[in-house]
Amino acid sequence: MTRAASRLAVTLSLALAVVAAGAHAAPNGGGFQFAVIGHPFKNGADEATLKRAIAAAMQANPAFIVATGIKAVNEPCSDKLYAARHALLDVAAAPVIVSLAGSDWSACLNSAGRSNAIERLNRLRELYYGEPESLGAKRLPLTRLSSTAKFRSYAENAHWEYGKVLFATINLPANNNHFRPEAGRNSEYEDRLVANRAWLHRLFTLAARQKLHGLVLFSDGAVGLQEEEGFSLLPRFESKQDGFAEPRRQIKTLAGKFKGKVLLVDTQVLSPAAGSGKSEPAIDWRGNVGHLSVAAESAEVRVNPDTAALFTIKGGGAETTP
Repeated sequence: MTRAASRLAVTLSLALAVVAAGAHAAPNGGGFQFAVIGHPFKNGADEATLKRAIAAAMQANPAFIVATGIKAVNEPCSDKLYAARHALLDVAAAPVIVSLAGSDWSACLNSAGRSNAIERLNRLRELYYGEPESLGAKRLPLTRLSSTAKFRSYAENAHWEYGKVLFATINLPANNNHFRPEAGRNSEYEDRLVANRAWLHRLFTLAARQKLHGLVLFSDGAVGLQEEEGFSLLPRFESKQDGFAEPRRQIKTLAGKFKGKVLLVDTQVLSPAAGSGKSEPAIDWRGNVGHLSVAAESAEVRVNPDTAALFTIKGGGAETTP
C-alpha cells in the first residue's frame, strides 16, 4: 500500500468512527430519555418479569436502557443462566448496559457452601463485558475501566456520553458493598475500593473538563449520601463496618466541586426520605446531588438541559424539587 493510500485508509477509518459515535448523540441542545430496569428479580424463574420490564422500557423509545442485575439471589449462579439472560438482553431494540447487582455474584456459593463470589464475578466479566460496547440490537460505544492497564480486571465499570451528560456504571453491590467481617476475607472489597476510587476521580474530572451538564452513576447499592445528611439528631451506632463509607465521602467531595448535576441511581430504598415516601420512583435532591431508587420493573428518566433540575421522572410531579 502506498503512503497516500495508507493516509486515505486512516482518514476513512476515522470518518466512520465519527459517524458511528454521532449515531448515538442526542440532538444539539435537545432533551432525551433513558430507561432504568431496577431489580425485578424477587423469585426464581423471573425471565417473564425481565421481558415485561424491557417491553415497558421500550415504550418510551429510550436512548438506552440500564439494567441493574440479571438474576434473583435464589437463582443459580450458573453459566447457563448467565448466558440465557445475556441472550435475552441482547435482543432488546435499544442499547442495553448491564450494571451488576450483588445477587449476580457476591451472594454466590459453591457446592461446598463456601463463597464463590470472585470466580463468578470474573466469569460475568468474561461473558458480559468483553467488548467496548453495550448489548442490544443497537450498540452504544462504551469506555471501560479495564482499558487502563492497572485496572484491567474491572470491565464492569463503564462510561458513555450522551447529550452533554456523562453516564457510568460502578460496581457497588447492595450487601454492604461485599464487605466481609471475617478476618482476611476482604481482598476483593479492598482491591475494588482502590479501583472505584480511581474510577470516580476519572469520571468527575472528565465531566468537569468537558463542561458537561450532569453526571449519572448507576449501582446496585445506595451509598447513602442523603441518609448521611438526614434530619436525625441521634448518632448512628453501627455494629458492622459501613462498606459504603469511602465511596460516599468521595462522591460527596467531588460532587461539591462539580458545577453540574449529579444523579445517583440504585436499587436500594434506604428510608421513606430517600424515596419520598411514595411507591413510584422519585428523585430526592440535596443541593446538586439527586438520588433515585428503582427497586423493580422500570422507570423513565427524562433529560432536559433547559430545566433547572436537568433530570425528571415521567409523570412530572414525582420528584422532589432541588
